[in-house]
Amino acid sequence: MKSDLDIAREATLIPISEIARRIDIPEDALLSYGPYIAKIDSNKINIQPNKKSKLILVTAMSPTPAGEGKTTTTIGLADALTKLKKKALICIREPSLGPVFGMKGGATGGGYSQAVPMENINLHFTGDLHAITSANNLLAAMIDNHIFHGNELGIDKSRISFKRCLDMNDRALRHISISGNNLDYKTGFDITVASEIMAIFCLANSIDDLNKRLGEIEVAKNIDPKMEPILAKDIKANGAMTALLKDAFMPNLVQTLNKTPTLIHGGPFANIAHGCNSFIATKMGLDLADYVVTEAGFGADLGAEKFIDIKCRKTGITPHLVVIVATIRAIKFHGGVKKEDLNQENSEALKEGFKNLERHITNCHQQFGLNVLVAVNKFQSDTEIEVKFVQDEVRALGFEAILCEHWEKGADGAETLALAALDLVNKPSEFKFLYKNEQSLASKIEIIAKNIYHADEVIYEDEASKQLKELELKYSSFPVCIAKTPYSFSSDPALKGAAINHKLNIRELRLARGAEFIVAICGSLMTLPGLPKKPASEMIGVSADGLIEGLS
Repeated sequence: MKSDLDIAREATLIPISEIARRIDIPEDALLSYGPYIAKIDSNKINIQPNKKSKLILVTAMSPTPAGEGKTTTTIGLADALTKLKKKALICIREPSLGPVFGMKGGATGGGYSQAVPMENINLHFTGDLHAITSANNLLAAMIDNHIFHGNELGIDKSRISFKRCLDMNDRALRHISISGNNLDYKTGFDITVASEIMAIFCLANSIDDLNKRLGEIEVAKNIDPKMEPILAKDIKANGAMTALLKDAFMPNLVQTLNKTPTLIHGGPFANIAHGCNSFIATKMGLDLADYVVTEAGFGADLGAEKFIDIKCRKTGITPHLVVIVATIRAIKFHGGVKKEDLNQENSEALKEGFKNLERHITNCHQQFGLNVLVAVNKFQSDTEIEVKFVQDEVRALGFEAILCEHWEKGADGAETLALAALDLVNKPSEFKFLYKNEQSLASKIEIIAKNIYHADEVIYEDEASKQLKELELKYSSFPVCIAKTPYSFSSDPALKGAAINHKLNIRELRLARGAEFIVAICGSLMTLPGLPKKPASEMIGVSADGLIEGLS
């Protein structure tokens, strides 16, 4: 069987200027990064807003080590829409080097449903994540520099909340000590995709808005408790940060193997951050195409909930359909089957594990009022009996499950899914948010915990309880971004299936003042992941003739 890398290398790509013309982007609006990648300068596009465009959100059941193929399905669906002569466009996130070299691998799809050139996209791409890292660490350096030169603003070193970041899994940097030059304090690193800079980057609607939001980042408390907290604009850092991000803020245009235009821009994780690509890329897509297929990270309990309650709430966009990706293997895993036994037929495990998929379906339909379609991403080991069981169970819930073979067959393998999506996307829905802006932070967290996760109680550790009381005073109107394990509906990654009557344990609350949401960190989740015992990086190298090997 050919690898994703082999398939990508055999593809015949067309110049990015031709891809741009297909969605009415003039060549002078392109900032080229070689023949197949370009940034888009929106100032040079005469965009007429497309009022009839439809937004399709792709999400998934709770992920497993077996992989579900959410990005692959996003690309396959859009490719099939293109094959059906629809003006379709894809909006997805940029890969982080952490997962690429860690456990998850790349994020460009797979098989014959890929965004290309995959090596460039998965590694440095156009340097956006490096720019975000640099802007983040410039602010951290300017905080320290201000203290070194006299601390006129009265920064309390023991209450500096802003952390450095890097786009790599490195557990040793989670907690560090700064010492010397009157800079004795404890801090740490987050992974770049979990930084507030990334969140702001993906929610800002213009360069001016980006600059303003960066200035609103709270970096520390004042030594005098009667004084206001210290913001990035007090340090005079946001102008230079915006300068570092100016080119990065332009969406990136690539193509799929099927030549579907693809915007890849921004990359917040969905387990730690809000898990969806930039608003400006999504808005651009909706203006340029009739159908935009986008995705939200990890399972619908995380990515889709945040897409709706944070991104949609803040920007005014609305999905017209949600597609939930499932696999027979993932369902059996949630039914208690070990990874090495997933290729074996197991009806009891399939029945038990289906409860996880069912929970995601009912959440998306009942809690968010959306039309739902299930995409069953086919694996070779799937049997007709297993596929029929899942399709029958989904049908019994009042929905449709489509068997998809886009990994193997590309657009042809997702054509049935595309036809079903075209039918559903035009049907009325009753879109709604999970909670109201005016509800308290505690109420918002409890609503998510009880209605989406089916927890029976939210438990705050002592520090989180203090933080909640403090944040309620000024920021109760903000939405909540739950940071928890993606592998379970609970805060315990070992609790598979459709957990009920569990307790959601909140360890810490963080203010993202510029992004305008509150992060609730649950259980043992770390905002800087570590590498697994056998990281993907062990398999990656460069051949004697200069070709990258082992990237997936």
